[in-house]
Amino acid sequence: MSLENTTIVEILDAFEFLEDWEDKYRYIIDLGRQLPPLAANEMTDAYKVRGCQSQVWLIPEVADDGRIYLRGDSDAHIVKGLVAVVLLIFSGKTADDIKATDARTILDQLGLASHLSPGRANGLFAMVERIQAIADAH
Repeated sequence: MSLENTTIVEILDAFEFLEDWEDKYRYIIDLGRQLPPLAANEMTDAYKVRGCQSQVWLIPEVADDGRIYLRGDSDAHIVKGLVAVVLLIFSGKTADDIKATDARTILDQLGLASHLSPGRANGLFAMVERIQAIADAH
């Protein structure tokens, strides 16, 4: 499995196939392991996502064509996997596409919010809000 060739549709399909939540968590952790780590100098307050139990950083890079590419990292394995899921939903889209994306519905289809601790679920939606704010700024 390669993250750069993975789509959110493939994750939805995998979640349908995997019946046990322990297997789904392992899958999410595997996604996170495929994220390239951020450099230490990129893990700054400017990129830190507020509202997450764990430390999370999201770095936007805007391409010449207006697409916003996101990189991210976390200090917790499961959260790094959640970062990977969120990046698969949003990265590479234009600001308008990001604003039009209903991430909550996608995340509800995965069933993540109901199977995460309240703090982790809040952090997941804090990541989505941060990305929406990045899109609003561009």
